[in-house]
Amino acid sequence: MARRSRKSAAEGVVELSSHFPWWVGVVGALVAYLVFAVMAGQPSAPTAGAPQQISSAIFGSVIRTVATVAQYLVPFLLLLGAIISYVRQRKGASLVGAATGASAAQRISGMSWREFELLIAEAFRRKGYTVRDQGGQGPDGGIDLVVLKGKERFLVQCKQWRALKVGVTVVRELFGVMSAEGATGGFVVTSG
Repeated sequence: MARRSRKSAAEGVVELSSHFPWWVGVVGALVAYLVFAVMAGQPSAPTAGAPQQISSAIFGSVIRTVATVAQYLVPFLLLLGAIISYVRQRKGASLVGAATGASAAQRISGMSWREFELLIAEAFRRKGYTVRDQGGQGPDGGIDLVVLKGKERFLVQCKQWRALKVGVTVVRELFGVMSAEGATGGFVVTSG
């Protein structure tokens, strides 16, 4: 079972934003700024009166203070994720270009495992799938990518091996994870 490291809320927002196309992060940042700016600009309630009015005024003040900070912080984090997404997309596109040239097999075998995953992710994107990267540092639970097409969810295991064959164990492990996750199907992609 994969161990999950604890992440801050800020890291979670950046990571989530980086899994979407870059333009989604930019639009999200704009919307977040506008929503929080409206919340921060709300007029304060009168403080004199019944205890309910005082607690309402305090609550409103806290909301406005949080919104004032969030109107800059959340869009910044979303834009940071959009930049990461853009860089991944560009790198994936350049890897696809390199992998389709004359000496493609040599270039693919010379790639690192991370570059190979980026290549496969870009190939699925070009086939019309929405791709979520599951790999990265540490254990990934037997899957590297989750690809979505419509309501169907597929799991992808990338094996950047120099060997000519991937053993049946890898396929069985993927099948077990597919069953546990309730995925529609799965792919084992190898460079061997």
